[in-house]
Formats: sequence, C-alpha cells, structure tokens
Amino acid sequence: MTASARSRVRCAIYTRKSSEEGLEQSFNSLQAQREACEAYIASQRPEGWQTIAKKYDDGGFSADSHGPVSRIR
Repeated sequence: MTASARSRVRCAIYTRKSSEEGLEQSFNSLQAQREACEAYIASQRPEGWQTIAKKYDDGGFSADSHGPVSRIR
C-alpha cells in the first residue's frame, strides 16, 4: 500500500506522574515518557502515524475526571 493510500493516524500522548516530586528537575519523568512516545510514533510514520501538537501532561494529579485525560475526548 502506498503512503497516500494509508489513512492518517493522529496520536495524542498522555504522560502521567503520580506525585509532584521531581517535576521541578530540568529533565523529569513526564519528559522521558513523552520522548519515548514520540520516538515510537516517529517509527510508525510510514504507516501514517503523526503526533498531535496538544500536550496532555498529568504531573501529580490523581486519576479522576479533573485531570488532563478528561480533556482528550
């Protein structure tokens, strides 16, 4: 299948850290998660995958309806 015949897959990256500890560091867990996800999505670019620009980072929020994941929909 050619690249033009493939459908585009828009990928949102959601990163989460269960506490605020360490978020002030110049490189933290959220950034490491994002880099790993971006690398994987880039490896799938020939299949039409692309990262959306919006960032969904959850640094120290509980997993409830008020965190960033609730705004993905």
